[in-house]
Amino acid sequence: MDFSSILLTLKSGFPYFLSHFLLTLAILCLGIVIYNLVTRHDEVSLIKEGNVASAISFSGAWIGIAMPLAFCMASSYGFYDIIIWGGVAVLVQILAFVVLDKFLKNLSARIEKGEVASAILVFAVKISIAIINSAAISG
Repeated sequence: MDFSSILLTLKSGFPYFLSHFLLTLAILCLGIVIYNLVTRHDEVSLIKEGNVASAISFSGAWIGIAMPLAFCMASSYGFYDIIIWGGVAVLVQILAFVVLDKFLKNLSARIEKGEVASAILVFAVKISIAIINSAAISG
């Protein structure tokens, strides 16, 4: 393959790359906004105050939502496919947090207090669900 054919491939494929990347990034950011609305504590404020437990939990949310979105984008047929399955991926991740919040009583209060043990468990559950979610989405 010569350099001109590589440039031609880049020229024809870059708009798809850019649109799929930006769409998936937008869904990720929207998912994080929804996640923040669902949690009873303000993770960003807690992180700014130096709360390590909140940083662990919030990191799990970012990775937990990004991972299935990446698999969604990689196995998608196009723009609408990413929107539909990306929405499903975000919903599954947020529902996993809601179920965990019900299971672990006072989860928000624990994170606000800086309980690292609770945050590590939350992180592990978010990532575990993300792995399964990713595999299910990619088929």
